[in-house]
Order: sequence, then structure tokens, then C-alpha cells
Amino acid sequence: MAIFSKLLPVAASAYGLQALFAAIFVPLQTDVCFDMGGALGWLATTFVSLYYPTLKARLWEGQDVPFPPFSSFPKRVLLLNLAVAIWSIRLGTFLGARAIKSGGDSRFVKIVKNPSYFTRLWFTQATWIVATGLPVWLVNALPRLHHAPLGTRDYIGLGLWASSLLLEVTADRQKAAWHHAKQLKLHDEKFISSGLWSISRHPNYLGELGVWSGVALLASKSLQSAQFPAGTVALSAISPLFTWLLVTRLSGIPPLERLGDMRFGSDPRWANYKRNVPVFWPWGSK
Repeated sequence: MAIFSKLLPVAASAYGLQALFAAIFVPLQTDVCFDMGGALGWLATTFVSLYYPTLKARLWEGQDVPFPPFSSFPKRVLLLNLAVAIWSIRLGTFLGARAIKSGGDSRFVKIVKNPSYFTRLWFTQATWIVATGLPVWLVNALPRLHHAPLGTRDYIGLGLWASSLLLEVTADRQKAAWHHAKQLKLHDEKFISSGLWSISRHPNYLGELGVWSGVALLASKSLQSAQFPAGTVALSAISPLFTWLLVTRLSGIPPLERLGDMRFGSDPRWANYKRNVPVFWPWGSK
């Protein structure tokens, strides 16, 4: 359908920007800007997704048309794109500041020395943006007259997004405070096991999954529009599923667990922590 063709500029902007970052930072062999590049990719892709018709008219067709004010978009579009922007700015500034302070991510020490693999990671980041944000990009492509009014499902999704973002932010701040206290020699703990980190070994990733589950739920009603083929609403599940795959099977939890085992494997407190605190779900397996 023609509406799906509107996703092409979104994909082009995501992959194009990450390709540009790869061209700059792969030769420099540094990952300091990797997370900030991801955040900028989210913001740029969101902008293109919302304003592509205007961009096309101005840049390719030479028309002097104004950008429509953000407030003129349907309420669901406003909420979804604000959710993405708030999340990406928060995560980008937090991870970016941490990377600058520490000089990079310890997981990238060997990766940055491998140009081929490091380049693939930049394009994987673009895939993350396109796939995880798919429900939002599809809703943005829907003509404004075909958006359903907000209802109970949407408010549940918005509540899930907000509570999950709070969970993620709280977990990150608790860990940052723990690191700061350790630098001040207020404790000599090797790893954090207090606060939210006492009920899950990776509560920040649990919050991340909840954020995108909330986004998917908020987008789902509009994806049931007659403008989309039957079953398009199922595409909203790609966002939390892709997030779950990334954090539990690929770039999130597995390397951190391996790093923890390597650093603290001989410490009985680490073994006790792993034995008593679930790796992800607070009620899940250890």
C-alpha cells in the first residue's frame, strides 16, 4: 500500500545518519559518541517521519510551504512523538555524559579495533531505530482524519510508558549515585545490589522494555485503521519484541553478565547475588 511507502524516508534518514557517524568514528576508533549518535538518530528520524511531506515540498519541489506547528497533529501523534523525544533525549544525555566521563564503554574496547564489526554496529543501531520505532512511524504516516480518538487502551499505554521511564531513570540514578559514593570511598562494594538492583540485576533494561510496550499499546488503536491492511496492528508488537531481543539476547544483558562473571566470579557475594536476585523479571528465574 502507498502508506507503507512513507516509511522509506524514515529508513533512509536512520541508516543515512548512522552511516555518516560510522564514516567519522570508525576511523577514529572511538565509541564515545555511539550512544549520542543513537539519540540523534531517534530525534532526526522522528522529525523526518512527522515532517517529510513538508521537507519534500521545500527541498525537492521548491515550494515555500511552512512547517505545520507540532500542536496541529492529532493527539495520539503528539503523545507518541513526545514520548520518543523525551525518552531519546534523556537516554542520550545520560549515556553520552557517562561515556565522555569514562572515555567510552568497556564492552567496546576490542570492537573499536575491528572496523568491519564496528561499522556493522552503527548500522545495527539504525535497524534498532527503524524496527523499535515502527509503530510510531506507521502512526505518523496515517492521514490525520483516520486517527481514532484516545480511549482507555491509550491511557493504559501512556501510563505504562511513564511508569517504565520512571523505573529506568530511577535505576540509572541509583547506580550513578552508587558509583559516586564509591569514588568518595563511602563504601567498597564491588557491584551494586541495593535499591531496584536488589529485585532485578538489570532493572534499567526492564524499564526499557516497559517503555516500548507502552508505546506499542498507545499506537495500536490507530494501526487498526482501514487505511492499513488487516493485521497491521500486530506490527506494534515488533517494538517490545525487538527491544526484548536486544536487551536479553544480544547487546544488553549477556555481555554485562559475562563481564560480571569475569570480574567478580571468584567473589562469593557475586554468587550469592546471582543466586538470590533474578537476572531480569523480579519474579523470574535467577
